[in-house]
Amino acid sequence: MPSSHPSADGSSDEEDSDFHEGFLCLGRRQMTGRRREILGAFIRENGLGRIRPIRPRILEGFKMKNKDTKPGAMPDKNHWTVIILVFLFLCGFSFYLGGIFCSEKNRYFKRDDAPVIQSYHDIGVAPLKVKHVEFGECSLDHQDYTPCTDPKVRIVFDLVWKECLVPPPAGYKPPIRWPESKGQCWYRNVPYDWINNEKSNQHWLRKEGDKFFFPGGGTMFPNGVGEYVKLMQDLIPGMKNGTIRTAIDTGCGVASWGGDLLDHGILTISLAPRDNHEAQVQFALERGIPAILGIISTLRLPFPSNSFDMAHCSRCLIPWTEFDGIYLLEIHRILRPGGFWVLSGPPINYERRWRGWNTTIEQQRSDYNKLKLLLSSMCFKLYNEKDDISVWLKSVDSSCYSKITLSSSLPKCDDSSDPDSGWYTPLRLCLTIPSPKLKLGLNFLPTWPNRLWTTPARISTLYNGNPGGFKHDNKKWKARVKHYKALLPALGSDKIRNVMDMNTLYGGFAAALIDSPIWVMNIVSSYGSNSLGIVYDRGLIGTYHDWCEPFSTYPRTYDLLHLDGLFTAESHRCEMKYVLLEMDRILRPTGYTIIRESYYFVDALATIAKGMRWNCEKHATEYNAAKEKILICQKRLWHATKQ
Repeated sequence: MPSSHPSADGSSDEEDSDFHEGFLCLGRRQMTGRRREILGAFIRENGLGRIRPIRPRILEGFKMKNKDTKPGAMPDKNHWTVIILVFLFLCGFSFYLGGIFCSEKNRYFKRDDAPVIQSYHDIGVAPLKVKHVEFGECSLDHQDYTPCTDPKVRIVFDLVWKECLVPPPAGYKPPIRWPESKGQCWYRNVPYDWINNEKSNQHWLRKEGDKFFFPGGGTMFPNGVGEYVKLMQDLIPGMKNGTIRTAIDTGCGVASWGGDLLDHGILTISLAPRDNHEAQVQFALERGIPAILGIISTLRLPFPSNSFDMAHCSRCLIPWTEFDGIYLLEIHRILRPGGFWVLSGPPINYERRWRGWNTTIEQQRSDYNKLKLLLSSMCFKLYNEKDDISVWLKSVDSSCYSKITLSSSLPKCDDSSDPDSGWYTPLRLCLTIPSPKLKLGLNFLPTWPNRLWTTPARISTLYNGNPGGFKHDNKKWKARVKHYKALLPALGSDKIRNVMDMNTLYGGFAAALIDSPIWVMNIVSSYGSNSLGIVYDRGLIGTYHDWCEPFSTYPRTYDLLHLDGLFTAESHRCEMKYVLLEMDRILRPTGYTIIRESYYFVDALATIAKGMRWNCEKHATEYNAAKEKILICQKRLWHATKQ
């Protein structure tokens, strides 16, 4: 990103640096990088780029004025009066600026009833213009380029931004439409045979002609996921009546479990790394099933605490009892009170299964006892168990946590640890305790679909969060989506399945589309208001992300990308060109974008999009607002030239 960013009056961050330094001198403590960014945005918007504050160095002037005073000589009384007055002025000015900062920062990182659009129109700034540039094609070996999770690339992403367009595989064609895609996909779209060759006896998938077919098998359910889910429903009645709505599947394979749960009204994030299994998540998304690249390793998963109603591991090979149970602690963090953790595979049912696990019965018995001890220490209770499936319930009783002390094997996390922090946050060997002030337990939530429109209790934790604002947000998005459908008839049809809302607040866009044959990945900015818990409380799914970085998915995995004021909020941090190139990477050929933005950015965005082989049309908003426009684009299907 360029070192200096133009401000509204034509000045740059470099020109504003003296003001930043002056504010730092006046403040009681130094500002973090994020606060500098907030203040810089405030300065540019309000035309303060060229203002220079009175700096504490003025005191040096008084010292210099009396540098010849003899030792022991008393300064003039008037002199002391001036110094005191200046000191009082500086203190008052400091508190004044601090008040502005505290109230204004939310205009950039807190989104309430409506997206904040900077007042470019009010101050008479012409729309941003950029030169047209034709982006070239990346080499063919980048057809599945996943920069953050590429096992061949182990360097910081800033060093590997690609200013080129990721090509599709040879023979690529638009995906099969939902719901047929749940059971089949084009072989050339995901041309990988490892799973077909290595897991053929488990019926994950099979290749026939020019297609892959997904019969619904898995390591622990080789005879079909349907029977497996039916047994789970017998063990967990809440899967049948709308009590359970959101789930996470760790080590998901090709996401057959998550796909089957869609038929039961349960929305699952299927999670898997990019490893030797070749494109598990890519297969899932090609089928139209929610999935994301990820792994429980050294960092927290990018989700808030107390979010999922159910977590599942079907022989996912995560060493739950190793490292003092640190991976199980992460499951505890993201699972809401009253939620269920389901485990099938080692060491469950070890008495019958141990011979096929390349281990001994003694080892499996030891692992099983360790697992029970760990779960009990985390306030889980065995809820049900039958055959290969064991179900554990996260306690809703806070008295269990009150028994945990500093001397316990798993201590409570201290107050310095934000339980909802999930962006580059290291795993910690401590237990995240649910807040007794918020009723986040599964027993407090309405059943689906009523919970979608019920104001979540967690909204009270947000700046300006209140039931009235929540209802207004729902009303606003219903009107916007109605307008979007008039502009883009494909929205709501079987032409669009995988959708991403790139910067949501409460998930209003996804909620307004709930009756369409789609699912939405709701993205909450890691730099913004932490509202992702509200998205989950509504029965929707999403993740944290910073759009200065690439998203954890394969290329060509979404049919529609929607954003609302993203460049207005983030252009001071993230270079617009690279955000658009990342959008191109994850957007399917023939897929669409709906870009709702300040009029200041729209023409520049259209120019860059044209260089990426997108066809765009500019439209008015539903209320014909002068300060923002809607840019609807479609990515063309093209095939790589010989390289």
